[in-house]
Amino acid sequence: MAETKTKPTEVSVDDFINAVESPKKREDAIALKQMMEEITGEQAKMWGPTIIGFGTYHYKYNSGHEGDAPIVGFSPRKAAISLYLLDCDDQKSESLLPQLGKFKKSVSCIYVNKLSDINEPVLREMIKNSFTHTKEKYSSPKS
Repeated sequence: MAETKTKPTEVSVDDFINAVESPKKREDAIALKQMMEEITGEQAKMWGPTIIGFGTYHYKYNSGHEGDAPIVGFSPRKAAISLYLLDCDDQKSESLLPQLGKFKKSVSCIYVNKLSDINEPVLREMIKNSFTHTKEKYSSPKS
């Protein structure tokens, strides 16, 4: 079984953000970091070489593959900013998508060119929903 590459690292989040080539993406990354820290109450942490994550959850697939991942996160990539929100396919978040603004979507990722294309209050609600939903879904049952 292949080893997961996306693991927490000791790389400085601020150093990573400051190295983002595009000044606009750098500015948006700073704003997203502050927003996600505020909403989640978690400190930003680098996961692998390019993902900034907040919180941690443990997953285990039916195949037996398991690991840890950030509860929510983002990556300021050249093509677009990737927002990692695990429940963006659930009914609550689906109902918010038409109000979000200009974006592209995959199963658990939303791609935006710049934050100014997005309705910030809607994004904040989606981050909050994703963080809460994922924490509840993957929390250990109490003994």
